[in-house]
Amino acid sequence: MSTNRLLKTALAVVMSASAVTSAFAATSWDMPTPYGDRTFHTVNIRAFADDVAERTGGDLTINVHSNGSLIGHAEIKNAVRRGIVPSGELIMSRLANENAIFDVDSVPFLASNYDEAWALWQASKEIISEELAKQRIRLLFAVPWPPQGLYSQKELNDVSDLRNLKIRAYNLSSERLSQLVHAVPTQIEVPDIPTAFSTGRVDAMMTSPATGADTKAWDYLSHFNHTQLWIPKNMVIVNEQAFSRLSPEVQQAVLDAAEAAEKRGWEMSQAETQSAIQVLKDNGIQVSEPSEALSAALKEIGDIMTHEWLERAGAQGQAILQRYAAQ
Repeated sequence: MSTNRLLKTALAVVMSASAVTSAFAATSWDMPTPYGDRTFHTVNIRAFADDVAERTGGDLTINVHSNGSLIGHAEIKNAVRRGIVPSGELIMSRLANENAIFDVDSVPFLASNYDEAWALWQASKEIISEELAKQRIRLLFAVPWPPQGLYSQKELNDVSDLRNLKIRAYNLSSERLSQLVHAVPTQIEVPDIPTAFSTGRVDAMMTSPATGADTKAWDYLSHFNHTQLWIPKNMVIVNEQAFSRLSPEVQQAVLDAAEAAEKRGWEMSQAETQSAIQVLKDNGIQVSEPSEALSAALKEIGDIMTHEWLERAGAQGQAILQRYAAQ
């Protein structure tokens, strides 16, 4: 074989090996989310995925599976922990049965506006991240829902109007509040809300203006009371082992994209609150503020639930509230 042919053969082998290495370097992640494509959380996560692909030059792509199409909401966290999927999104308070600190953003009236919600997040983020890290899960970012209100098929003027209603519950706080107003909590996921109302499984729900608009609440109920009970957050998490397999450059790109997604998501949430309330009004929903009687009764319940939460959260809860009060 001539020298030229040897050089050409060697070059071909090197180029082939380089192509194989490059192919193996490219990574694809699946990311399940419980929410539909119209939900601003999903819109934000898809923007996050696009940002990651751009920042990494395609070395990491994230495939978002919306509307519970890949893994159900209740299983997302454990699926990430076990490495079944590398990443996922879930509402943080779903983990309250594991540790009460995950429910801090669903304690009634602890944070009722975005400034308070952001301060509470800064006070709790480190402790929550540390708790997830014990399970080899990394917190990437969290984005709030709009303030939670009460949807019903009748006007609510007093807490007694909620008695015996079947109320859709989605976390420990919504279940407990339902019990304290002598209603019947019923677990329903977002995609099932319209059917649950039409079949009589629920009569009312605690959720955001955004969820009401996304699920076309005007098709199955008539009233929304903007009580601003709490401002819960969704969080995006990743399996630590999957994250550690990325190159340092790709890891930093993911973290930078996550920081941008959190900032963008908080801004989207605030914009969504006003636009979703207007959508509800435009479609015939009667939107109201809580009466003095209803507000006073709910705040009394909030005080009870704050005390209960502190008992469950222990030293970690005390630390969060001390940090919150110091801001």
